[in-house]
Amino acid sequence: MEDCVVRNVGNATKEAELFNAYLLRTSDAPWFGGGLEITKTGERYLIATTQEHHLMEDRAPLRVATLEQYTKEPAVIKEMREAPPKTLTMYPDYAYEGYKWGMAIDLSSCTGCSACTIACVAENNIPVVGKEQVSVGREMHWIRVDHYFAGHDFDNAVESYHQPVPCMQCENAPCELVCPVAATTHSSEGLNDMVYNRCVGTRYCSNNCPYKVRRFNFLLYQDWDTPSLYSMRNPDVSVRSRGVMEKCTYCVQRINQARIDAKREDRNIRDGEVVTACQAVCPSDAIVFGNLNDPNSQVSKLKTQERNYGLLEELNTRPRTTYLGALRNPNPELEAAGSRSTTEH
Repeated sequence: MEDCVVRNVGNATKEAELFNAYLLRTSDAPWFGGGLEITKTGERYLIATTQEHHLMEDRAPLRVATLEQYTKEPAVIKEMREAPPKTLTMYPDYAYEGYKWGMAIDLSSCTGCSACTIACVAENNIPVVGKEQVSVGREMHWIRVDHYFAGHDFDNAVESYHQPVPCMQCENAPCELVCPVAATTHSSEGLNDMVYNRCVGTRYCSNNCPYKVRRFNFLLYQDWDTPSLYSMRNPDVSVRSRGVMEKCTYCVQRINQARIDAKREDRNIRDGEVVTACQAVCPSDAIVFGNLNDPNSQVSKLKTQERNYGLLEELNTRPRTTYLGALRNPNPELEAAGSRSTTEH
């Protein structure tokens, strides 16, 4: 295996000058021009980023191997971190007789465009809380995209990778055990559900979540009074208020719509019929969702690959959302020259 160090990189502040660059464009030089001078103002500008809120360095959150390594040893991705044996318990596993929903995310295909985050916001009535709230760790996105850089010398070219992180919908969900009012429970189809009108805002679930994918409404982010905002909200999704925890639901409203259509036609839900918002908008088809009880479903086939792994699976959370390790296939000449591409998957 190559000597590779994966780091999470993000800057909280950065020197910048606010300027409308479009004022530089003229009719005779719309794209190119000369004579521009840039000088520092000495002021500091706050860059709101979530990159450093959920650091997971040295825990193999993102696993990478070259195509040559994977061809010689298909288990190279799984061996990057030892998965513990299943914990003994007095309780039997739940038998999912009907549907058993799951998701697989191919890190080789993800380009880090963050379209999944935007689609999730629009689909699930997630409020835009603003830069000030994000800067103090109060972001509301249900799916974030972590960015990682691999290499030892950040003055030269390094490898860049991206990892979407939604709720893992854990089979052994740590968040469910600590909720005093059963506001977060396990459904009969494997979803980690939120009952908003039960939530009393203890935030125990958020504290117990190792993935930090739960979001709390610290303030009344939603505008309840502006009539023009009514039509922009999804009527199939509850609008949350202050003091309520929320998270990814695998777009349960879309699952229910497919269930109604299937019941009307007296059939089962077909593979590919339920498409989550993040999956629908992904330009590289990196996100796949489906029924794990169907061995012929696309998501089931992806999870049987050797490069499939669970994030922080050593915690025995048994995440239902898993990842396919990123595979690099670099040009040997470029690799030797130190010009590693960031899109060599």
